Amino acid sequence: MINYSFTYSDLIYFLLIFVRISCCVFVVPFFSMNMVPARLRAGLSFFISILMYFVLSPHETIVYNTILGYSVLVLKEAVTGFLIGFGVNLCTSILSFAGHVVDMEVGLSMATMYDPATRQNVTLTGVLYQYTIMLMLIVSGMYEYIIKALAETFTLIPITGAVLRSDRLVASLVMFLTDYITIGLRICMPVFVVIMILDAVLGIMAKVSPQLNMFAVGIQLKLLVGLAVLFFTAAMLPKASDMIFTEIKRMVVSFVEGMM
Repeated sequence: MINYSFTYSDLIYFLLIFVRISCCVFVVPFFSMNMVPARLRAGLSFFISILMYFVLSPHETIVYNTILGYSVLVLKEAVTGFLIGFGVNLCTSILSFAGHVVDMEVGLSMATMYDPATRQNVTLTGVLYQYTIMLMLIVSGMYEYIIKALAETFTLIPITGAVLRSDRLVASLVMFLTDYITIGLRICMPVFVVIMILDAVLGIMAKVSPQLNMFAVGIQLKLLVGLAVLFFTAAMLPKASDMIFTEIKRMVVSFVEGMM
């Protein structure tokens, strides 16, 4: 006969697991988009929490004295899950940076649009990079890695065992800022270099033929050349998704080490 007994201590332990997982799921890319229903995110968090509860059983008794003490434990688990998801979400902002640089060079920086997924005004190339590379990351198993990494954190960082080490977390953010610029420029480098060469050619032509309006001609040429470069460099996007995926793994590991 199966024992379905569920004590008050078990409920407290399960809720702490649910808080960490739900805070991570509501922050990570794809699941945090507004197009994903909140019920789906809550249901996924609840289902993963049930699996993790049975994996972690038997468990130690959670010790606290007052409601305020338990609130501190809940807040600690919420911060743990949030930082794990935040580390993943930071890496996707690289795509917006690369798209913004491309649009500045091509001349589409003023042509912003409203993104219903993030409820922000984004550039056209930024949306192209965001959704294309996000699709590649999903196909390559990003969500599987996030779930596995989240499950592994319960072994590395036990319930109520998180210790926020500010020096390591700050070092992780500094490391990310360096990679933010490096990876973003590597993604938009083809367009940046071609437009820079085009600007040099237009400058020479303006000196050779002053009667031509190079400003009017340059706007059209930059747009056409920029779109052509984006088209011919589309085959490089899988490599860009690999760089983003590698950065996601590095940030998750770095943030987890900062809470151990």
